[in-house]
Amino acid sequence: MVVAVAKALEANSKAIICASTGNTSASAAAYAAYCGVGAIIVVPKGKIALGKMAQAIIYRAKIVAIDGNFDQALAIVRSLTQKHPIALVNSLNPHRLEGQKTAAFEIIDSLGEAPDYLFIPVGNAGNITAYWKGFVQYRQAGKAKITPKMMGFQAEGAAPIVRGYVIEQPETVASAIRIGNPASWQKAAAARDESDGVIDMVSDDEILSAQRLMATKGGVFGEPASAASLAGLVKLSQKGMDFSKSRVVCVVTGTGLKDTETAVKDTEPFLELPADLAAVEQALGLAKGG
Repeated sequence: MVVAVAKALEANSKAIICASTGNTSASAAAYAAYCGVGAIIVVPKGKIALGKMAQAIIYRAKIVAIDGNFDQALAIVRSLTQKHPIALVNSLNPHRLEGQKTAAFEIIDSLGEAPDYLFIPVGNAGNITAYWKGFVQYRQAGKAKITPKMMGFQAEGAAPIVRGYVIEQPETVASAIRIGNPASWQKAAAARDESDGVIDMVSDDEILSAQRLMATKGGVFGEPASAASLAGLVKLSQKGMDFSKSRVVCVVTGTGLKDTETAVKDTEPFLELPADLAAVEQALGLAKGG
């Protein structure tokens, strides 16, 4: 986002605009506030996690909630930028991808080499496109000897690339990837094919299971969409793919604090006890003979 906003400032744009399922709006609004330009956010009404909306609200972005889905929001935003001097900062903007690709640079810098596999959630498909571009450029620059297989995962209810057609009414618990017509569809397909990777889909149950696994075994709290990458790894492992001798990276694209409603839904109730040491010890199984 920082590159797109910087380029918007260079072009003397007085405002930036994006359609969003939550994450893009939070980032755009934050940079706009810092840089002193207006931010216009167009979102599908009732489809955005409150933790994400809270960020755009506190940054004082102008928020428009439409009675439609993300793809319709994006169509409106694209039309507005064609008619008015407002900078588009969705991943359709090539400057967005130039910024996002540096995440691939960081992975190689941290590991000393590119991974064998990179698992990543796929919504509007900008991330998989940008990461692949970054890996290719670092290899061309002599910073890496290999490039990874790009393993993208969509949610079952929002998997247009997997199914091969636009999903008019995408539905999934993973709101950040609830997109039925990805803007970077063809570029994502190219990243998949050029890397000899895959773009597959995972169910909401698999996503939520991976979210819990990531939290309880890794101490990482990611939002549901972020867990699609790990869910994909688990799914392929269960199908018999052996990753035990491979270097695998799963990208976590957003903190779980952006969607706490989903995280606490259907959880076990807390222990409610009197303010009594013996009662607490007994309930925790710490009492002698307990």
